[in-house]
Amino acid sequence: MSNSYLIALGSNQRHWLYGRPRGVVRAAMEELAALGTVAARSRVISSPPMGPAQRRFANAACVIDSEYAPDALLAGLKRLEREFGRRSARTWGDRVLDLDIILWSGGVWQNGRSYGRKLTIPHYDYHTRDFVLGPASQIAPNWRDPVTGRSLIQLNRALIGPRAQ
Repeated sequence: MSNSYLIALGSNQRHWLYGRPRGVVRAAMEELAALGTVAARSRVISSPPMGPAQRRFANAACVIDSEYAPDALLAGLKRLEREFGRRSARTWGDRVLDLDIILWSGGVWQNGRSYGRKLTIPHYDYHTRDFVLGPASQIAPNWRDPVTGRSLIQLNRALIGPRAQ
């Protein structure tokens, strides 16, 4: 059985091969094909740093169709982050690549701990992050949050207001 996933991508560090964060995010979008079929890609946007991060981020979103269950897909995403050079670091720090499962076609997922943290879908606070909702609503505007029932476009409008829509 194939599942669809909404994946958020981010980078704010250079990579020796892919260059600046935009190049890292674009390359990661291509590499996601190793985990399934990339059905949609957003444009790459720039966003300010959060927490202790020092540099601006490049962010995007992809929809992938995959045979993997959520915990297995997360393992694949973490492996891809490591292949791109991500090292364990403090929360919200600078990073070469960050990949998060935001939503999936199966609704809600809670499955204990995975890679030191609890895997919960939908992502615990994606609805408060314009750098996630903006790209996500470009490619999957009608996907619905399984908890609230609101579409991504509705969540994005509520977050940023009527401007830019």
